[in-house]
Amino acid sequence: MNIYVSNLPFAVADEDLRSYFAEYGEVASAKIIMDKYTNRSKGFGFVEMTDDAAAEKAIAELNGATVEGRQIKVNVARPKEERPARQPRQQRPSYSNNSW
Repeated sequence: MNIYVSNLPFAVADEDLRSYFAEYGEVASAKIIMDKYTNRSKGFGFVEMTDDAAAEKAIAELNGATVEGRQIKVNVARPKEERPARQPRQQRPSYSNNSW
């Protein structure tokens, strides 16, 4: 089961996230999402657990828990939505040729 964890302190690393969930069962993966420009945590991540029952227990017990002074939110992760391709910006009129 894939689990979404939000409102994490920015100092939390992948291994910290793994350890929070490991006491509930086997953690297949734990990943903090990082900003690609600043390489800093975005404050959320995903945990994948092999046993659904253990994952449900972890969600129930960790949702609302305090981690380093922040109350985290823990939910079942929804599948990533396919977004339509971005359309190029419409051509805007150029005003640079004004003779004002």
